[in-house]
Amino acid sequence: MVTRFPPRSPRPRGRLRLLLASGAAALALAAGSVVPGNPVGHATQEARADGGTTLTVAVAQSVDSLSPFLAQRLLSTSIHRLMYDYLTNYDAKDSHTIPGLATAWESSADKLTWTYTIRSDSKWSDGQRATAEDAAWTFNKMMTDEAAATSNGSFVGNFKKVTAPSPDKLVIELKQPQATMTALDVPIVPKHVWEKVSDFSKFNNDTAFPIVGNGPFILTDYKVDSYVKLKANKDFWRGAPKFDELVFRYYKDQDAAVAALRKGEVSFVAGSPSLTPAQATALESAENIKVNNAPGRRFYALATNPGARTKDGEKFGDGHPALLDQKVRQALFMAVDRTAVIDKVFRGYAVEGEGYIPPRYGSYFWKPSEGQKLAHDPAKAAALLDEAGYKKNSAGKRTGEDGKPLDFRILCHATDPNDKAIGKYLQEWWGDLGIGLEVECLDNVSDPWYSGEYDLAFDGWSVNPDPDFVLSIHTCAALPSKAKESAATDNFICDKRYDELYAKQLAEYDPAKRADLVKQMESRLYDLGYMNVMAYPNAVEAYRTDQIQSITTMPSDAGNIYGQDGYWSWWSAVPAAGAPGGPSGDGTGGSAGVLIGAGIAVVVLAGGGLLFAMRRRSTAEDRE
Repeated sequence: MVTRFPPRSPRPRGRLRLLLASGAAALALAAGSVVPGNPVGHATQEARADGGTTLTVAVAQSVDSLSPFLAQRLLSTSIHRLMYDYLTNYDAKDSHTIPGLATAWESSADKLTWTYTIRSDSKWSDGQRATAEDAAWTFNKMMTDEAAATSNGSFVGNFKKVTAPSPDKLVIELKQPQATMTALDVPIVPKHVWEKVSDFSKFNNDTAFPIVGNGPFILTDYKVDSYVKLKANKDFWRGAPKFDELVFRYYKDQDAAVAALRKGEVSFVAGSPSLTPAQATALESAENIKVNNAPGRRFYALATNPGARTKDGEKFGDGHPALLDQKVRQALFMAVDRTAVIDKVFRGYAVEGEGYIPPRYGSYFWKPSEGQKLAHDPAKAAALLDEAGYKKNSAGKRTGEDGKPLDFRILCHATDPNDKAIGKYLQEWWGDLGIGLEVECLDNVSDPWYSGEYDLAFDGWSVNPDPDFVLSIHTCAALPSKAKESAATDNFICDKRYDELYAKQLAEYDPAKRADLVKQMESRLYDLGYMNVMAYPNAVEAYRTDQIQSITTMPSDAGNIYGQDGYWSWWSAVPAAGAPGGPSGDGTGGSAGVLIGAGIAVVVLAGGGLLFAMRRRSTAEDRE
């Protein structure tokens, strides 16, 4: 999964569009649902009576759904990586594919049949063994139920047949070769639990606990915009975590989250999705606090509405018609001073944006040629607008042939200081061109986005090591089936040439040839101008060294902690010496071995309202 902006993950898939929805709606939808879990009492935020260790993470994003079939936000998909095993995983050091629920895999000579060996030492938290039948059921449900394919349907669109001839053998037959067969970022769920769910479009997996899973943590409780709890799975085949509690707490005010870190009320701060430069600088000199500043897996983009439409061509929404003109879109971007964005907004904690895939993934990273590059050039931008028929009037305003002024709206995430800061710059830069801009900063950008009721938006994704998912969201197949419904699409982009390239890269097993096709897709997206990448933000986060002795980044040499393409950070975290229930001064304590001990994880997401049962939209931090 990729993760919206904030992870697929692209899943942690990541886009940070916070969603506040009607509590009545959520309760009504949940009332008739079958819940995979057993009821338990609500936990508190007080100190553990058993002296266990607690790792508390402050986040700036709420859960969109605890159903892995619906979730898209980075926080949600990160939680699913803790709850459920995937067929394969990514190595923390360099992201190469390693075993997960599957210990081995092989393909037929024609690459159309893949056989996976399912491990025998993974069991669900209710005691039943996890088998190939669970994996086959998960994929078949996604293949036959449109709602179940909401989050990760692109992975199974080319599947012909999935069977489990034995508990330890999973066989997937393809229609065409598919290069992502060792990067299927899909949580495998227990068939004996989920086959009881009647409506996958409404079931959020959040009304009875503990939720049956087989990952490193077991989700035990959840309250919308309040908390999510997970306890360490002592029977996890890779070993149990050493922390007894993991707490993700939502702060709408990022300064309050930083203050909580200083006071020791939280162990880790991820930001929204990163700390601001000022916060990072101040924390670097704080006692017992370490700032992690590393190349990120996200891009930060300016997206335009290409005209919202369904798969069958029905148009909806109220996007500005001027943005259907490529010259207008390119003019807007050429007026953006990306160097100023990096220097004045990110203060150097980012690199200038170019292609769709961040430079962290070197084989897929693409840069436009000199003749292709939409460099900062206000004069040329003005000329393009003139050519498009939008000339300045006597008052200095751009108007169309109808005489109406050229004014746009841009969706802004109320919790993201970068959106607000860049919004002010855009008002100035585009104002110089004679264009008006209204910056609409909302807690919930999901509704106008899915309804196509926007002109532009701040957008972005956390990209997975395999870029297929984040590329798939711009295909025609990702468009919604019905107007204003949840769908896999990002910005309603549908381009025949792009789709042709997508199909080719998906079927290409040669790494170099596939990378070249991916770069051609990035070039096409760049030229279309519907999605313009402004920056690749660093992963800037901080944690208390008196609470966390060590924690794994991804990549392990210099990478992020929050929103990884796996569960390495929270699974590997070691309590600091002297922390309640932590290791003694000699470095011992917790469970034995080089793996990790036991625990409960809590995600607290403060704020009002309950969650819509349908998966809602987010942005760059929402998928892994």
